[in-house]
Amino acid sequence: MATVKKCIIVSLLCVVCIGVTACTTKKTESIPKLETSNQEGDDYSDDMSASIKNDALPSQKSIIFLHHSTGEVIWDAGVVDWFQEYNSKNNSDLDVAEQVFPEDSPYGWENYPYDYWNIWVNHAGDKPYKDEPTLESLTERYDVIAFKHCFPVSNVQEDTAPPRVDSPEKTVENYMLQYNALKDKMHEFNDTDFIVWTGAAQVKGATDSSEAKRAQTFFNWVKDEWDEEGDNIYIFDFYELETEGDLYMKNSFAESSDDAHPNERFARTVAPLFAQRIVDVADGYGDEKTVTGK
Repeated sequence: MATVKKCIIVSLLCVVCIGVTACTTKKTESIPKLETSNQEGDDYSDDMSASIKNDALPSQKSIIFLHHSTGEVIWDAGVVDWFQEYNSKNNSDLDVAEQVFPEDSPYGWENYPYDYWNIWVNHAGDKPYKDEPTLESLTERYDVIAFKHCFPVSNVQEDTAPPRVDSPEKTVENYMLQYNALKDKMHEFNDTDFIVWTGAAQVKGATDSSEAKRAQTFFNWVKDEWDEEGDNIYIFDFYELETEGDLYMKNSFAESSDDAHPNERFARTVAPLFAQRIVDVADGYGDEKTVTGK
């Protein structure tokens, strides 16, 4: 009888031991191994972010810049050279190109909010309008599209009539309607990023305080209300760079006191900032980085 009891006790002990071993083994396997560093003060969250950012960096993007004369001055001040050096250092292939938009003929030398609306929204489609490419065709070829207005955009007139999206009159309310329609249109192309320059400012000798204040009101609206985080539209704040918070383009940045084309010195300052802004957007950090490229 004693022998039988011993056997039973031994058997129960074996079962308990096996159960404990099995539970311990299973629990140990479910805990992932924690990698540690032998250096004090390591920030693991920063290391993770750096890893994600590096993996996300694009090696190849196609970029187009649409402009008139002011944009040409900035472009010629070193944008292409900047990207050649950047691509060489980063083993990337960011392909940048520029295009006059729209051409003087047949469309006309006008690149204001109305004109972008007229070509891209009012005449949207696969076919060009007066030889100018629509967004349907541009987005097929380019990953990033940057565009701007020339400085007469800042000669903003008083709102004296009900606003109309189809009006070429340079008023704040017309501009707002046209920009809202343009935003809706750009949102149709989620795979393409857009960089919108705040409008080029006028020098004091080519405008007045009323026009300049209305222009400032519109450009502030573009930055503070029209632009949204998390979408595919980003701002390059050229207006801020030209005015440094004033109403007018600084004469020291201009070709002359009555000519708002950038002078060579200012253009060479802005060119790398614009190039950096393109990279920020292309890399996916358009909302996190500064709108001036600094």
